[in-house]
Amino acid sequence: MKCLLVGHLVIDRIIGNPRRETRMGGGAYYSAMALSNLCDVEVLTSVGDDFPEVWLEELRDRGIRLRVIPSKESTSYELRYIDSSRRELRLLSRAGKINEAPAGRYDMITLNPVAGEVPPGSVETFRKRTEFLAADVQGFIRSLNPGKVELRERDASFLHGLKVLHSDLEEMVHLKNLQTDRVEVLLATNGAGPGFAYLQGRAYTYRPIRMAVEESTGAGDVFLAAFSYFYRECPFVQALKKASAFTALFLKRRNFSFSMEEVSELAMNVEVERFKGGRKL
Repeated sequence: MKCLLVGHLVIDRIIGNPRRETRMGGGAYYSAMALSNLCDVEVLTSVGDDFPEVWLEELRDRGIRLRVIPSKESTSYELRYIDSSRRELRLLSRAGKINEAPAGRYDMITLNPVAGEVPPGSVETFRKRTEFLAADVQGFIRSLNPGKVELRERDASFLHGLKVLHSDLEEMVHLKNLQTDRVEVLLATNGAGPGFAYLQGRAYTYRPIRMAVEESTGAGDVFLAAFSYFYRECPFVQALKKASAFTALFLKRRNFSFSMEEVSELAMNVEVERFKGGRKL
């Protein structure tokens, strides 16, 4: 399966208690890593000369192909963790926009913007390259000025017609004119709490598997990538359970060394119910 991930690779400056580290991040990075053992993965991104070449080589060594648009500087964020699930986010710098889709067809394309790099008007361009277009809303609604990241309102009608759309509950209140039955699957995560998923407008709730973790960076990106992959192979509820298990294992280990057998076994512990009437599936 040929997959394209679109979005900035990011220089993440992590501040926790007591650790500090600088590492590669961004939605396209975590989605690509999640899929690298499952698909033929390509990343369309933009970075500057300040982005460590050794990080790009790490991706290539995993078999991930890169299409890099040169930029004056790379996108960089400061992530200051309050606890394992809460953080304060500051934008330090931004790379250039990604307006054009590569020629050719893909089995799946996921738009993972983090800092407005994929303009809403470009979504249709990527839609023409695949029958399975997924997206994360975070980079479409974040403020673009350096400093503390704020969320802004956005008319979400340009996202109608997508195969899969991911948002967390905090972000969803900023999406105007979003009709759940105009997206085939809408995933609304809530950190470690119960989340919602809509299949052609029909609401479900699911309970993520609780695990002790140090941080949650990348969880939404991994969940979106994993669900999109499984949804191509499995029915909706099964894909939701497997994606939740896949994400839980990633958060526990902070790597993707686990087997699909472990994912399938853990998925049996994920509860999914129809939201109306509370029927467990």
